[in-house]
Amino acid sequence: MKSLHYYTCLATLLYPLAILAAPIDRYALVARHDVVLTNFDANNPLSVGNGQFCFTVDATGLQTFPEAFEQTTPLGTLSDWGWHTAPNTNGWDVDKFEFKKFPDLNGRLVPYCDVPGNKKTPEINWLRANPHRLHLGQIGFVLRHADGSPATTNDLKEISQRLDLWSGEIVSHFIFDGEAVEVHTVCDPKLDAVAVRVKSALLKTERLAIKIHFPYGTGDVKTADWDKPDAHQTTLIQEKENQVAFTRTLDNDVYFATASWTRGAKLTKVGQHQFEVAFPLTPALSPAEREKRSQSSGVAGAASSSTSLQKKESSQLLSPLPRGEGQGEGKTDELEFVCAFSQKQFAANNLSSFSKNENAAQKNWSHFWQTGGAIDLSGSQDPRWFELERRIVLSQYLTAIQDAGKNPPQETGLTYNTWEGKFHLEMHWWHEAHFALWNRLPLLEKSLDYYQKILPRALGTAKRQGYAGARWPKMTSPSGAESPSPVGPFLVWQQPHPIFYAELCWREHHDQATLKKFRDIVFQTADFMASYATWDTNTSRYVLGPTLQCAQEIFPKDKTFNPTFELTCFRWALEAAQQWRERLNLPREKKWDAVLRGLAKPPVVEGKYAFAESTPDCYTNPKWNADHPSVTGALGILPGPQIDFPTMHHTFDWIWANWNWPDTWGWDYPMLAMTAARLGEPERAIDALLLDTPKNHFGLNGHVYQRPGLTIYLPANGGLLYAAGLMAAGWDGAPKKNAPGFPANGQWNVRWENLRVAP
Repeated sequence: MKSLHYYTCLATLLYPLAILAAPIDRYALVARHDVVLTNFDANNPLSVGNGQFCFTVDATGLQTFPEAFEQTTPLGTLSDWGWHTAPNTNGWDVDKFEFKKFPDLNGRLVPYCDVPGNKKTPEINWLRANPHRLHLGQIGFVLRHADGSPATTNDLKEISQRLDLWSGEIVSHFIFDGEAVEVHTVCDPKLDAVAVRVKSALLKTERLAIKIHFPYGTGDVKTADWDKPDAHQTTLIQEKENQVAFTRTLDNDVYFATASWTRGAKLTKVGQHQFEVAFPLTPALSPAEREKRSQSSGVAGAASSSTSLQKKESSQLLSPLPRGEGQGEGKTDELEFVCAFSQKQFAANNLSSFSKNENAAQKNWSHFWQTGGAIDLSGSQDPRWFELERRIVLSQYLTAIQDAGKNPPQETGLTYNTWEGKFHLEMHWWHEAHFALWNRLPLLEKSLDYYQKILPRALGTAKRQGYAGARWPKMTSPSGAESPSPVGPFLVWQQPHPIFYAELCWREHHDQATLKKFRDIVFQTADFMASYATWDTNTSRYVLGPTLQCAQEIFPKDKTFNPTFELTCFRWALEAAQQWRERLNLPREKKWDAVLRGLAKPPVVEGKYAFAESTPDCYTNPKWNADHPSVTGALGILPGPQIDFPTMHHTFDWIWANWNWPDTWGWDYPMLAMTAARLGEPERAIDALLLDTPKNHFGLNGHVYQRPGLTIYLPANGGLLYAAGLMAAGWDGAPKKNAPGFPANGQWNVRWENLRVAP
């Protein structure tokens, strides 16, 4: 007969396993990291979105005070599909650009769209900035004091704003002139639409209105150009008193906006591209009165209403509307407003009410949080558990609303423009590869058709340079055209990424359809890499570069060859491409095998991997200890073919002790964490994820500041998620234990669900 003490001891031993096996309380996990703001915080704007459309707001729940964010994070309304191209009267085209020729190792001249000395000319500026993502329109409040003067940010009192992550809704409260204002803001999960409900007695006195303001396009950080009102057109048709359809024309680009609101409220044009929706107290204002009100509204960029409307539009806008008719009857202290943006005309009748948008958003986000992966650290003793879990949860939300469109995302997602509104293909991995590990592969797959779309251009680039296969661009747009740059055209570490994405899809689907879908992408990518490697007759091996810009971009491109990270990328990708052929019952490609056999081995200096063979002084000259420590990515991002663990361990130890951390980037820390995890250093993996350095600080809203003009950096969020997923679920060949990348020191209790093992 077993004693009570025996069963007590057994229960104590089994309790951690029972906790580990119990389902994670997904709601509690997510809700404890809701973002709550209690003041007007220009450094932490909140956003709602659906992956292809994002709307960023201030403390009012709308874009009421955009001027307060001009030096921090501009408030944008951006979409995956919304692009603008400025007039091109000179016929500039990157294919007509004067390419500069650089010699490869054997002296063959290879043309690149280089920008010597990073010089700026009208042609270069236009090519870099066009097309650019477009700010679709500013939607905010007009708040007026009793004397008609406009509100300022200091006039908002008792601010309380919450981003409810489980429902994808922002709820904002504030007091203005003694009156409470409550605002609910959501995004339609399918339409690119923002829906808002505002409740306040201020609505009854015409001291609160909703404004709609349309800008001209720019690739600049400000994203919206309010100083060219005559360069674009806004036309509208209002067939119902509470609905309007806008047609927006910017040069050769056209898009549409459709809005509806509570019956009884009225749309008034107050500027050339500016409109207000409010409950009227008096008969319709005369043009002179509207002009006076426009001048006192305090809205940046407001223009005169002198632009004539079509006769039909004018009569409808000026006619008084019946009060208390239809939806919202008798409730002039509550106003609902929905606005959808689209590439094609969209019937206002198809807009859903705020309540339906709210319900759809709640259903969508509840499904998102319950079906993807999850990591719960709440049982941990290490005091850092809450901050790490907060970063993980907020990064899931941010990448889902910013990084899940049909095009690869720009580094600031769909919030505002950086690098002239273009996206960077070498960053695509950092934005979206994590979706595969977190059981959200469809969010990655949405953007993978982009490579098939631009394949003809990538083939053309390789052919122009004398290479086989397809060479993928770096800084680009939906067209796939390369942007002139002293850096981008020379990078090669993004070349293997399409093969990596294909492998992630194969690991999930494991079917012939996947093999056939990515066949051309994989083979053409491998053909380029094999032809890019140059045979060195002096050393009887294939080498990479010169001319080459490695991921650690501080090395001179005309002298750099055989960087450790790029060599490993090429080796991994060529072998993966051969496996792809074997899965299709095709023989191995002889050229690829020849390069695999003859490719230079990662260079070693004093028992550590050199950053590049061309920099044997990389450990003695401190000028090289900056930018990305990408040498560690050879056993971090990748599983490290031909990487010796002791040598990488020495490399990692030296970098950890000597690197110039302020001169790094947000994805460097998850890269280091993955390397540490694979090296069996889980304590340092945690330390790397939470390294206290300027470019690894996650704001209250989950965004990661890098520098002025780059105040959010989504590769840091995506990188964190990939690293956390790898550390929790493991990787190919990882130790067979729970959370092999987390410390087994009794301080971390890691519960995870529905994650995938990393390559």
